[in-house]
Amino acid sequence: MRHQVKPSADLATRVPTILVFDSGLGGLTVQREIARLRPDARFVYCADDAAFPYGRRDETEVIARVLAVMERLVAAHRPDCVVIACNTASTLVMPHLRRHFALPFVGTVPAIKPACEQSVSRMVSVLATPGTVARDYTHALIAEFGQGCDVNLVGSVHLASLAEAVMRGEPADEAAISAEIAACFVENRSRRTDTIVLACTHYPLLMATFRQLAPFPVTWIDPAPAIARRVVQILGPARPTAEVPASLALLTGGKARAALAPVFSSYGFAETGVEPLPLH
Repeated sequence: MRHQVKPSADLATRVPTILVFDSGLGGLTVQREIARLRPDARFVYCADDAAFPYGRRDETEVIARVLAVMERLVAAHRPDCVVIACNTASTLVMPHLRRHFALPFVGTVPAIKPACEQSVSRMVSVLATPGTVARDYTHALIAEFGQGCDVNLVGSVHLASLAEAVMRGEPADEAAISAEIAACFVENRSRRTDTIVLACTHYPLLMATFRQLAPFPVTWIDPAPAIARRVVQILGPARPTAEVPASLALLTGGKARAALAPVFSSYGFAETGVEPLPLH
């Protein structure tokens, strides 16, 4: 059954609700960019931390899981736009979501096209989860937009979890992070990688550490600004408002709610606005 939920025609005169969904905290990098362009919006951020990380789960399981969580979220919050701030979920579930719900969805896919357009050395690396690296969708993007570049796919098993640990206040494990990104840096005679696509929204959380550990300078491509611009194309620009509406953060696991409240607070969510979302 397709739900007849879609943005209202009165968005020019009222505050929109934007739902940002991820398996964990990485989508906060996307939410932050959207909030810069639409500071007047009300945000609902949902981390499906009970199932984190999606990249290690079976594709059928991820599709069923995201649809089930989205049913709850759309019914409860009636968003005007939904951002799937997760590469794994986006490459698997977007067609199912668009068939099932009559409202706009914005996905997150590897930024291969802009990376290959700007690469001077014609050597690009894509840092992603193993699932995103293996997916036909990713290989199709390379075939269509690779523009003759050597595109090096690097599947990281642990990087998303390492980013989550940093978000929770733990020190960055530089040795482990260095091991995860080492394969991105390729040298071939007089050429070497000059552009790296961050194909998981968790990875920009570690940007400062990446730059510190990089064996030579590269351009890092973060998809968040492009996603934010797409949301503004759909909903329109920000409008003046006397008061920014309170936003809400939801955790399907819920156990780490108290520990994560300061993290969400640093992204503009009130500590009292972090709630559990039990699914059973």
